[in-house]
Amino acid sequence: MPLRKICVVTGSRAEYGLLYWLLKEIQADSDLQLQIIATGMHLSTEFGLTYRTILEDNFNIDARVEMLLSSDTPVGITKSIGLGVIGFAEALERLKPDTMVVLGDRYEILAAVQAALVARIPVAHIHGGETTEGAIDESIRHAVTKMSHLHFVAAEPYRTRVIQLGEHPDTVYNVGALGIENIRRLQLLDKAQLEQSMNFELGSMCFLVTYHPATLGTASSHAVMQALLDALDLFPDARIVFTKPNSDTDGRILGQMIDEYARHNTGRAAVFTTLGQVRYLSALRLVAAVIGNSSSGIIEAPAFATPTVNIGNRQSGRLKAGSIIDCTETTESIATAIKKALSDPFRDAIKQGDLPYGSGESAAFIKERLKQAGLGCTKRFYDL
Repeated sequence: MPLRKICVVTGSRAEYGLLYWLLKEIQADSDLQLQIIATGMHLSTEFGLTYRTILEDNFNIDARVEMLLSSDTPVGITKSIGLGVIGFAEALERLKPDTMVVLGDRYEILAAVQAALVARIPVAHIHGGETTEGAIDESIRHAVTKMSHLHFVAAEPYRTRVIQLGEHPDTVYNVGALGIENIRRLQLLDKAQLEQSMNFELGSMCFLVTYHPATLGTASSHAVMQALLDALDLFPDARIVFTKPNSDTDGRILGQMIDEYARHNTGRAAVFTTLGQVRYLSALRLVAAVIGNSSSGIIEAPAFATPTVNIGNRQSGRLKAGSIIDCTETTESIATAIKKALSDPFRDAIKQGDLPYGSGESAAFIKERLKQAGLGCTKRFYDL
């Protein structure tokens, strides 16, 4: 019997980190052949050429789909999607996988799934059913669900939502969040090790800041970032670790503002294009608060009982633990939320909080379902 070929698509540093243990599970199975397609930010100098991390982890990259234009305008991103569809069509024709695996809701994934749909390659989608009302990712995620055949969701309400979209319950599995498995299985760094690896001292109080453009927001990304930076100025004793935003609309101008802020706060602020999973999760565990609008503040940070200051509506609709403080996109609201996150009563209250995203045993289950699933593309709309 020929090996079943499982093709995993990854386009960003964060997504690859979440997929790591699933890739290891597939790679180790003698009945499966792992294929990896790297695309998007992985292949960009601006975003750290993170495809090299994949190779350093002893995986092969079977295809590289160049699709990321230098423009982050709506027109530029739309053209990137078009280039991606062409590139994925060619890669899939050459690799001929039995199943394609994708995670999340970025536009690189939309391009990949469109090509797979026409090529009649079944798609397994991870992290469907979620809502993020402040970003175009919301629509992309649900579109990918309808073009997919297997669904691995992070919580039971998300499973219900995927079924509501017409997917048969027998194809929808609640496996929890892969990010929780990373926390359980990775060997994280202590404070001294992390400081040495970053060449930056965290001090007695440090913030981890990641702010991505809210692509459906009403306020300009520039104005919100300025409000965030002004709020950080109100905490002069705090050290700040910034990670750069993704390649979304206006992402580059936010990166430039962060760089300028760090230049004016030498020794107090450090900027990283990517920290990698081990350093990033180690920082999540050690900092006083996570600030911004990244999904990691919603999913992973609560596992460490680290407070999250969640700015704006980019993550609106996601299940949230009690450690998450929502605020609006003004300096005053952000500063008030940070003060709450630093307060002893709040920090004591969240130590025993409920975690909505599972216990961290996802990868092996997903691999087994990929191994056993039928390979047809035909499916019937499931009516409630």
